[in-house]
Amino acid sequence: MKGVVFKFGNDVNTDLIISGRYKFSIQDPDELAKHVFEDADPGFYKKLKGRPFFVAAGKNFGCGSSREQAPQAIKFAGGAAVLAKSFARIFYRNAFNLGLPLIECDTKKIKQGDIIELDLKKGIVFNQTKAQSLSIKPFNKFQKSLIEEGGIVNLYKKHGGLKIDIG
Repeated sequence: MKGVVFKFGNDVNTDLIISGRYKFSIQDPDELAKHVFEDADPGFYKKLKGRPFFVAAGKNFGCGSSREQAPQAIKFAGGAAVLAKSFARIFYRNAFNLGLPLIECDTKKIKQGDIIELDLKKGIVFNQTKAQSLSIKPFNKFQKSLIEEGGIVNLYKKHGGLKIDIG
């Protein structure tokens, strides 16, 4: 996966990712994606131009509420992954359930507009703009399965339940 970085700070809450005013009014994930980060940057979706992108942030990304629309909006807008120093617990679970990779790493050297490449199999983030590799926290087997299958629903359908080796 390769894309441009959009940089955010610490404590980015789910209302900044997708406003609560859309929680019940928009059910279509593709339509919801058009409003991703709208309150943080009103022109954000237009900047994407249909290209894959990465979100890089500081600590506690996704805090605030349990709405699964937040990781869903990122994923359907073309978000390849979110890189942050840490994630709010419920956002973390919701993102993996939807098949959106969350990468725990030190993001201070990543800047807005950098082009990065993510190789999940090798566990490497390479910042092409700065010619630097980043160390990342590796996924466990279950997380890898969720990402590979596109989320827990697809994983469940494929295996007729969750009776898979997640060791």
